[in-house]
Amino acid sequence: MLTDRLLRQAARRLRSAEHGRTPVAPLTETYPELGTADAYRVQLVNIQARTAAGATVVGHKVGLSSPVMQRMMGVDEPDYGHLLDDMRLDPGTPVDTAAYCAPRIEVEIGFVLGADLPGADCTPADVLAATEHVVPAVELIDSRIADWRIGIADTIADNASSAGFATGPGTDPRDLDLTAVDARLREDGTVVAEGRGDAVLGDPAVAVAWLARTVDRFGVRLRRGHLILPGSCTRAVDVVPGRTYTAEFAGLGSVSLSFR
Repeated sequence: MLTDRLLRQAARRLRSAEHGRTPVAPLTETYPELGTADAYRVQLVNIQARTAAGATVVGHKVGLSSPVMQRMMGVDEPDYGHLLDDMRLDPGTPVDTAAYCAPRIEVEIGFVLGADLPGADCTPADVLAATEHVVPAVELIDSRIADWRIGIADTIADNASSAGFATGPGTDPRDLDLTAVDARLREDGTVVAEGRGDAVLGDPAVAVAWLARTVDRFGVRLRRGHLILPGSCTRAVDVVPGRTYTAEFAGLGSVSLSFR
């Protein structure tokens, strides 16, 4: 385990990388003893710094929940991060690509909770019962680790590589078979990635239940009003300035982000 001094040092490295848009070497190289438990502590140090500065936690995300993404990142288990209000992106306002290190975009079925979720015993049925509506969503991911050379501890410490998100209008989850929702990502109208809801641990609700059980170990609950992003239905796509990316979901709708 890392000492508190080294944990805070690692957190400062990531904060500096994010603020200066200058990625750093993998933390697992700088701190070879860094494991997943310490990585979550590093993540929390930076989340607490941001909330102390005025940001608000508005939800959580599950990362690396599909086999495609796990293969892409070279890991074999999901992780999670926090969504803050200052990460919310307006679909009507072009995003400044230069504000990020190496941004990529993902396609997700978002869950907006109408009630708190249980913790250690949470099931997919609990998730559906507590969900007010599901929404078409895109997540902007970014790595403050150079060249995306991340292991599981690196991405956990880096807030599960989360950088921003945008959502569209909602639908009652009971009106859809979430496992069978076809998803596409278009870049200026051209399809660049395709997937389906069951790419996310077989069922996006399973990923949300996994998250509720996992964060319970850290004394965290998924609360009414929170947005939960369960993981990407497709591979991540590198963002190109000057282009527009649209996530389309059969029966659910779409959401777009443009970049400059």
